[in-house]
Amino acid sequence: MPMSEGSSNRKQLVRGLKARHMTMIAIGGSIGTGLFVASGGAIHSAGPGGALLAYGAIGFMVYFLMTSLGEMAAYMPLSGSFSTYATRFVDPALGFALGWNYWFNWAITIAAEISAANLIIKYWLPGSSDWLWSALFLIIMAGINYMSVRAYGESEFWFSLIKVVTVIVFIVIGLLMIVGILRGGARGFSLFTEGDSPFAGGFLAVFGVFMTAGFSFQGTELIGVAAVESEDPAKNVPKAIKQIFWRILIFYLLSILVIGALISYRDPLLLQSGVENIAVSPFTIVFEKAGFAFAASLMNAIILTSVLSAGTSGMYASTRMLWVMAKEGKAPSWLSRLNRRGIPSASLALTAAVGLLAFLASLYGAGVVYVWLLNASGMCGFLAWLGIAISHYRFRRAFVAQGHQLDELPYRARWFPFGPIVAFVICFFVMIGQGYPLFGANVDWAGVAATYVGLPLFLLMYLGYKLKYNTRMIRLQDCRFRD
Repeated sequence: MPMSEGSSNRKQLVRGLKARHMTMIAIGGSIGTGLFVASGGAIHSAGPGGALLAYGAIGFMVYFLMTSLGEMAAYMPLSGSFSTYATRFVDPALGFALGWNYWFNWAITIAAEISAANLIIKYWLPGSSDWLWSALFLIIMAGINYMSVRAYGESEFWFSLIKVVTVIVFIVIGLLMIVGILRGGARGFSLFTEGDSPFAGGFLAVFGVFMTAGFSFQGTELIGVAAVESEDPAKNVPKAIKQIFWRILIFYLLSILVIGALISYRDPLLLQSGVENIAVSPFTIVFEKAGFAFAASLMNAIILTSVLSAGTSGMYASTRMLWVMAKEGKAPSWLSRLNRRGIPSASLALTAAVGLLAFLASLYGAGVVYVWLLNASGMCGFLAWLGIAISHYRFRRAFVAQGHQLDELPYRARWFPFGPIVAFVICFFVMIGQGYPLFGANVDWAGVAATYVGLPLFLLMYLGYKLKYNTRMIRLQDCRFRD
């Protein structure tokens, strides 16, 4: 059991996340710039049908991944999440590589979110100082995490609620426009057959959107990291996991359906959509078509809250991962310190410092280094997902091999072993194929290196640990379910 809130020399994290916090972490974990901004480029590339197919397939994969993670997290909630699961059920070397991979991913993402927040502020205050806003955003992200885990849960609850309400309002307004109740006659779905097919660009275009969709959904695994700080993991984790399928179906697929029905995939504005150009976000365009003159400012503010939410969540996840690795002897021991409120303050300080340094690299002549770091972190999310699929497959096999009954599991992933195997295969091919546009008549070798740099870094950590400690695949009978 966790120690009381006022204890000193704390050894454990505080279970301060309520059921509503866990639900919103699950629901809001992947709603952000991937939906509000990148969906426009996806529809422009592959057409409305292609974008729906790609996001639906990736959503299908993510559903299996999250049910796999949910089964493990509900039974044995651990802050190291899939890093610790890989250590116990697969190979300690894999757990080591996954842990550092995940920490690096979010530490660099914090820098990216700070950069994005600066661009968004420039919409209102084009002449303002990058330094001022960078410092403010970093203080907000670190401050929320430093106060308490409940402060993080509460902030994520409200940040996610803003995103959820925005998407619901967008879908309702869009559907009213499609059937003709709002702003003129019924538009229907004629734009889906524009160019004689809802699939523009063929298979390769749809495959390219697979990667965009994959990046959009990254963050859903936060529920596994947060499980150990939930008040009742066995009850709250399954409840949150069950929300994921409907969130994917309603929020992503209906949003893309609305955008595809109301904006031609040939509209050049969709290709210009980005955090540096909020005025052409597909959400902004649809709101303006509905007659909301303030749409650009509204979406600017909403996307800013999404960026802050992503940065705060990234700092939370990376701090916990670094803390548990220090406890397991995979990082310096001083990073395992907790303050009296149960916050890994040393790990938080290091994570914030790395995020700040990466951001500074983007301001000065090291911009190329920053781009490489960001590309490396992009691969890290897919590697974490592969780790979840492998760990769950081994977890379930070890669970049965040691004589346990499936009825002992508070939450059971459906369709095992089909789920983790399919998730692994889809994730693997999307990850390997993400650089295919670079292999043209003239191969862009610099782009290829930047795209795939995360893979050799991961293998270097994995093989280095394996060779140093001579680790082996853990036998099913030796896998540990309890400390």
